[in-house]
Amino acid sequence: MWSPPARTPTSDPWRARSSASVRRPTSTTGSGRSADTYTVADESGLTLVGFLAFLDPPKADAAAALRGLADKGIAVKVVTGDNELVAARVCADVGIDVGTVVTGPDVDALDDAALRQLATATTVFAKVNPVQKARIVRALQAEGHTVGFLGDGINDAAALRDADVGISVDTAVDIAKESADIILLEKDLTVLEQGVVQGRTTFGNTIKYIKMTASSNFGNVFSVLVASAFIPFQPMLAIMLLVQNLVYDIAQLATPWDRMDEEYLRKPRNWDAKGIGRFMVTIGPISSIFDIAMFVIMWNVFGANSESNQALFQSGWFIEGLLSQTLIVHMIRTRRIPFIQSRATWPVMVMTILAVATGLFLPFSPLAATLGFVPVPLGYFPWLIGVLLAYCTLTQVVKTWYIRRHGAWL
Repeated sequence: MWSPPARTPTSDPWRARSSASVRRPTSTTGSGRSADTYTVADESGLTLVGFLAFLDPPKADAAAALRGLADKGIAVKVVTGDNELVAARVCADVGIDVGTVVTGPDVDALDDAALRQLATATTVFAKVNPVQKARIVRALQAEGHTVGFLGDGINDAAALRDADVGISVDTAVDIAKESADIILLEKDLTVLEQGVVQGRTTFGNTIKYIKMTASSNFGNVFSVLVASAFIPFQPMLAIMLLVQNLVYDIAQLATPWDRMDEEYLRKPRNWDAKGIGRFMVTIGPISSIFDIAMFVIMWNVFGANSESNQALFQSGWFIEGLLSQTLIVHMIRTRRIPFIQSRATWPVMVMTILAVATGLFLPFSPLAATLGFVPVPLGYFPWLIGVLLAYCTLTQVVKTWYIRRHGAWL
């Protein structure tokens, strides 16, 4: 007699497995004695009463998860020890373009150079052993790919260790969990896409802050050098510079909560120190142009051209410098047109408003005398608005050219 299939828990994140427990049928010999073993002689006189099969469908969310990863520029490859026919059918069921299935013996027949080319072009590897899995991972890495490997069995341990990111599940065998870098606590493959998006957002916001700060500081240093060469007094007191940097840095605390544009999240990004330097020397001097314009305005329009009026000069440049630094964040944070095609998150907007309000308030506040400020005349503010609008416009023009020239922004 055959017992019905019994469902058992699975640790396989790709397929929901089932198994069947089998009760050995009772057989008797000619003498009526029960037999515990069977021979060829027992295969005679039998009657077929049915077939027993295992239903092993893919997880319901697998296809959607794979589409999400593909949308983010991630190529999914299947490396399994299962039969090639089974692997091809399961992959087809979840929407993977199978192509030619490569088996373990095929992998062994190739040297490392040939395997690198094959691994890049092949989607499905079947009937591979643990050593072959690890070789495939290393071959992809040698071709410049960042490799994440998802596995839960003993046979996956070597590949999990060799991968750039080893991923397993909390129901995996101990050696797989020990070899992995990340353990999924939920059997939901969409978590992988969410993790990719979060990682790229974090990286993008980090690069955003570095480029903002590097270009801003580069421009400020250049402005101070120019002012020191032509102005007979300090263009800004040390305490003013400290206050300006403090307000700006506090405003940037909201940067980790900013969003990234959708096109930025569609493909992986790498650390590019050369690109940061290029960005700094291209965007940084733009602020110096308008700092110098403000120097000229304060010197000629408002008569802040002597040591007795240096506080007015310093107050005027402080406001312009802080507001330009703060507003230019919105120009740099996106390759699109800010406020129209791309808007920052509300924490960034709130911190921007507070920083601008602080810059405008300090020269009129009770702390003004302590910090060396004096109130600026009302006629200063139309000039300020004009300088800031011109600064943002020129930055947008340079940004458009920079993207066309270098094919990247952040």
